[in-house]
Amino acid sequence: MLIPLTRKTFDQLVPKVGTADQYRYCWGSPADLLRRVLISVAGLTGVFALRYLLGDASVPFAFVAGTIFGLYWLWSPVYFASRRNAGLRRNSYSGFWRGRVLDAYVTNDVTGTEETVDKRGDLVIVENRERRLNLELGDRTGFVTQFQVPLQKDHRLIRPGDFAEMIVTSNREDLGRISAISDIYIPDAKLWVSDYPYLRKDIFVEVRQQLRRQQQRRSPPPPEPVWE
Repeated sequence: MLIPLTRKTFDQLVPKVGTADQYRYCWGSPADLLRRVLISVAGLTGVFALRYLLGDASVPFAFVAGTIFGLYWLWSPVYFASRRNAGLRRNSYSGFWRGRVLDAYVTNDVTGTEETVDKRGDLVIVENRERRLNLELGDRTGFVTQFQVPLQKDHRLIRPGDFAEMIVTSNREDLGRISAISDIYIPDAKLWVSDYPYLRKDIFVEVRQQLRRQQQRRSPPPPEPVWE
């Protein structure tokens, strides 16, 4: 099932500016915070050096640049979240999709490599591996898509045959070709599956409930339950 959404509704689901959940995601680990702080320190050092070389004429520029660099560690997660959102927002059309989990399985994938030296002084390449959940989703129209995220404990609740819901985007008004998909909601397990939280979950719940009421008014109960 694929129901087109208005741009206004989509903008509420995926805002231009990062949400609180997206900010927390982009905040990252302590190592990420340390890297941002080092960038702030390096930027401030460069600004002060330029201020010293150019004299009083550079005071306005130094103030603006110093503020930007000094607070980089704080505001940059909002910037990176907004860039992630822009990737989903670049298409003009969107829709609410509902199908099923066709398959769910776990793989152990290489996420990166590191070079190190062993006891004999030889260069050794170490692979960093991560267990990831792979979902295959589809509906009655023949649409099938793959989705992969880092494995979490709650993912054990997902079973083939479970309903799956998400927002899809397209550059075609009829949504005939899907360009991107959001995070996925599994209503049978009341579980969100995502690497990055694109959607405002509270708005998504409101939208799905509204669409459910509209569908119930327009058509008789189907032989197979479409909504939980």
